[in-house]
Amino acid sequence: MTSALATYFARLHTALLEAEAGGEVPELARLSGARDEHLGLALCDLDGRITAEGSDHAFPVQSISKAFAYGAAIDLHGHDYVTSIVDEEPTGEDFGALSLDRVTKKPKNPLVNIGAIRTHAMLGPEQAERTERLRAVLEAAAGRPLELHEETCRRELAGSDRNLALAHMLRAAGSMDEDAEEVVAGYIEGCAVLTTVTDLAVMAATLASGGTNPLTGERVFSRVAARQVLSVMLTCGMYDNAGDWVSDVGLPAKSGVAGGIIASLPSRFGIATYAPQLDQHGNSVRGTLAFERMSEDFSMHLLDGQEAADLDRRAAELTEIGTAI
Repeated sequence: MTSALATYFARLHTALLEAEAGGEVPELARLSGARDEHLGLALCDLDGRITAEGSDHAFPVQSISKAFAYGAAIDLHGHDYVTSIVDEEPTGEDFGALSLDRVTKKPKNPLVNIGAIRTHAMLGPEQAERTERLRAVLEAAAGRPLELHEETCRRELAGSDRNLALAHMLRAAGSMDEDAEEVVAGYIEGCAVLTTVTDLAVMAATLASGGTNPLTGERVFSRVAARQVLSVMLTCGMYDNAGDWVSDVGLPAKSGVAGGIIASLPSRFGIATYAPQLDQHGNSVRGTLAFERMSEDFSMHLLDGQEAADLDRRAAELTEIGTAI
């Protein structure tokens, strides 16, 4: 029997495909097969129950990997050490901006590129160790082995001048000792790992649970690391659109330029969307619309002053009265 939540997702999926999305699919996303009509929705609760609808096309995780690298760095070195190297403040700037504090020389946060590059450098003394650690964390959070999209990795490496410049600025400022080219290569490799929208929902649920994968029972992050990742996702995860996101959706979230978005409702579930058309901030247009609607329909906003609705009961109410979107 189809659950009420699955019916809600099916109706939401249809409505979003029919809506005028706008935005553009980046050429880089098309390398892994992204198409305008791709749209996927998935939710994983803390019992490991998954509800999904639409495309389960595999696409590069891209900047969503930054959140998981940050958690891995915290568990490797401790929260105090990591925050002494990379700050936790929103920037209000483009994700490729040179966001270094003028006094401390620290990147403003770990979810813009310069902060993510510096965070990646903390994952081990050598490039192989850093890339292996990040892949292991991504796979543990997804609950399965993940593949690398070689063509995306090659294309991003070939066009990595901006990220290399950021890495060299870190070295010039005395904020990083590691080899700039090796760190950027490892960072890019982490972004090119393939995930599906279902994988991302499980990864978001891993964060929502306090760091334990709800499918496998494996502890991926400590509670401290999971909490800190969600904290920074709430304030910085949607780049220079983070303020609007917090107002309209109110969940810790992270986007990627391949079209994925993850969000977590702590102690309840993880949600993910995939739709490759991006807005001017680099966030998925249809994904943002989906989260705005779900947040309103299920009272998910963390600052609403009320407990989020029971998913199945509320979905049944919405589908019965025909207002799923």
